[in-house]
Amino acid sequence: MKKHVLSTLSILVLCSAVSAFAGVTVSSPTNNSTVNGSVYFKAAASTSCAKGVASMGIYPAAYQLAYVHSGSTLSTTLNFNPGTYGVVVEEWDNCGGALTTKVNVTVKSGTGVFVTSPTSNSTVGSPAHFVATAMTSCSAGVKSMGIYTAPSKLAYTVSGGSLNTSLNLPPGTYNTVVEEWDNCGGAATKPVTITVSGSGKTFSNIQSIGGWRSYAQQPPNYADCNYCTPSGPGTTWAMYQGVKSPTLSGSTTQYNLGGTMAYSDVLWNNHLIGDFSSEGMPDTTHTIVPTLHNFTYDVYFWGSNLQAAQALEFDVNQFFNNMGFTWGHECRTGGGNEWDIWDNANAKWVSTGIACNPLINQWNHLTLQVQRTADNKLLYQSITFNGVTHVLNKIYPPFSAVGWYGITVNYQSDGNYKQTPYTIYVDKLNFTYQ
Repeated sequence: MKKHVLSTLSILVLCSAVSAFAGVTVSSPTNNSTVNGSVYFKAAASTSCAKGVASMGIYPAAYQLAYVHSGSTLSTTLNFNPGTYGVVVEEWDNCGGALTTKVNVTVKSGTGVFVTSPTSNSTVGSPAHFVATAMTSCSAGVKSMGIYTAPSKLAYTVSGGSLNTSLNLPPGTYNTVVEEWDNCGGAATKPVTITVSGSGKTFSNIQSIGGWRSYAQQPPNYADCNYCTPSGPGTTWAMYQGVKSPTLSGSTTQYNLGGTMAYSDVLWNNHLIGDFSSEGMPDTTHTIVPTLHNFTYDVYFWGSNLQAAQALEFDVNQFFNNMGFTWGHECRTGGGNEWDIWDNANAKWVSTGIACNPLINQWNHLTLQVQRTADNKLLYQSITFNGVTHVLNKIYPPFSAVGWYGITVNYQSDGNYKQTPYTIYVDKLNFTYQ
């Protein structure tokens, strides 16, 4: 369950010394102010770190990082639902330190179009996922919404005040516009500029290929255990490929977890591109991995005693230029049935508030979409589970991974308080990259 590669960074954060003159200054919004609809943020930061400020971010609530920007200043507008927020603006310096300032703001109902996906000026794959809502002063409400991919080119419409759809778009830059029409004859728009990248390449049925490695991870530090074997001590595990039942593709992989050590886990990992590539793509010239930004992890899994699992984890990893990006997702079945995502810089799981209730004795279908942004941040885009899509749009800084290089994928089974044995079947594990 717990990642171990960030412990050094965490220690640096705790040990950082901060000057009395360092801090975060928020000039907008003012503390205890009230705004309508969108909230404009403007802030600057200083630090005693000789290397300066690395980036700044905005948390509208605990562990909910809504915005990150490189450098010592930020200026952006965020859409909040009506309510009162204790917003925290944070700076991270290049010495591992961090400082915060809290601003209380009350948001009243506003009017207009609010697009949560995609973000403007972002690069996306195809299909491009659009999520938006609209509010109007018209007493009769919003009639419908639509998406223009070019002037006078209406690509999609839907009745009501919300939309959630995906559009197949050829590669290129689009000045899209999301529009709402109300029942009083009025309308409002929101422009969103996106760049659609070329079609990605896919590794299919990864569960059936070679190159899988396994590691026990045991409390309290959850580092990869270099003396553990599949027969113990403490944790036992097994992996069987080519299973015929249950199966979708005809070649399912079975993952077993057991043992006597409570809350111990097993990580299965496959290096697809770069060092130790299982796909014949070592990228020795380092010309492939740094160009990749968009990733999709698509998988089916089955379990007959899922209640025995503390969590099931599905990860995408990218490493280059001494930076590490781990897009970690876990279905926390043993502690609240929610999806958590991994905060790389702070080495901790963050609850998304999204329910995860996998079906027992049935195939569950999971699709994860993530992105490395142009300024090298981790963007968690969406989780689609059994046909229901939840947009995340959560951004986190990377961690230090000196000397690591490549693209890898993980599956992990986590043990509960009794280390109750259980089995997970995985099929049609496909990974798309572009």
